[in-house]
Amino acid sequence: MDSYTYLLLLALILLSTKLCGLVTEKIHLPQVVGALLAGIILGPSGFGVLHSTDFLVKTAEIGVIMLMFTAGIDTNLEDLKKTGGQAFAVASLGVVVPLILCGGLYYVFFIEEFTYYSVLKAAFVGSVFSATSVSITVETLNEMGKLKTRTGTTLLSAALIDDILGIIVLSVLSGFSDGSSSPLAVLVRIALFFVFTLAVGLVVRKLFGYISVEHWHSRRVAVWALAFCLLMAYCAEAFFGVADITGAYFAGLILCNVTKSRQFVAKKFTVTSYMVFTPVFFASVGMKTDLTTMNQSIVVFAVLLVLTAIVSKIIGCGLAGRLCGMSRHQSLVVGIGMVARGEVALMVAQKGIDAGMIDPAILPAVILSVIAAALCTPVLLKLAVSRGPELA
Repeated sequence: MDSYTYLLLLALILLSTKLCGLVTEKIHLPQVVGALLAGIILGPSGFGVLHSTDFLVKTAEIGVIMLMFTAGIDTNLEDLKKTGGQAFAVASLGVVVPLILCGGLYYVFFIEEFTYYSVLKAAFVGSVFSATSVSITVETLNEMGKLKTRTGTTLLSAALIDDILGIIVLSVLSGFSDGSSSPLAVLVRIALFFVFTLAVGLVVRKLFGYISVEHWHSRRVAVWALAFCLLMAYCAEAFFGVADITGAYFAGLILCNVTKSRQFVAKKFTVTSYMVFTPVFFASVGMKTDLTTMNQSIVVFAVLLVLTAIVSKIIGCGLAGRLCGMSRHQSLVVGIGMVARGEVALMVAQKGIDAGMIDPAILPAVILSVIAAALCTPVLLKLAVSRGPELA
């Protein structure tokens, strides 16, 4: 009878994440917040119904790989070209400042001795808060009719570049977390991975471009895309020591301009991913968030981390906006719009835990920061937009 328990666990996860997701959606929060809460409520911190198994771990890993592939294939390179250097500058400081401030906060609280690995652990924590999730920002700006302004376009483009830079940072940190390799060997492997990705990309894009002319709506295209995604994830991890989600993300990025196939494949992946694999990933993160282990130090750290995660994006992205010639009001709107964190932050945190670079004890603080950022972004954004001059 126990051999079939995984079916019960899967059913509980799907039902609970969907129900909690619908509740959070009603209060204008991403469904990912509901999925996290479902994992926390049914996990060790709540009723203790859900527990981690090898099946759930593997299913969650497929979920995060598919999620990153979808993020890659949804990237619109044409939007990036419109804002160019301005968006790149905003994204760059939006990655660097949270990396330093959030990582520095962790270092001050938990690191007692200055070593190579202590700095690496702090950098891993900082990298969690480098990525941006703009789904809430998009919804808020669209509701206010400001999404198509130049400020809105810059914000969206910066968020896309932000994700790419965040993935590159994760790749570098993941490589350095392997103590068996020298820093030079790590950098060489990462460089070889990008050369490999470029070479594969040139071939695969032509192949999918040819296929999409006649067979873009065929289910075979989606199957081939999934196989390509999994192969890239495998090659990244097995041959180059780069995180598998990096390979999946760049697999999606390679296909993002194959117009017809892109739309069809993205739709198929979204359905498949969000029916089974992605809810398991978010629920598994919630399950690992054990609130019963939180002591006074963790609580204080969590509160300060929430504030630092919010302020660091406003400072970094806002400063970059000012340096690029944006007004104070536009810079503030862009900074606030980049505050929200989501799926990528959780994925990086999970990778950090798997690599032994992030202590699972601080996961509640990470989850709290993600939820707090999601809550405050629309409120602050509406205040900033409404109390300033008309956005250009």
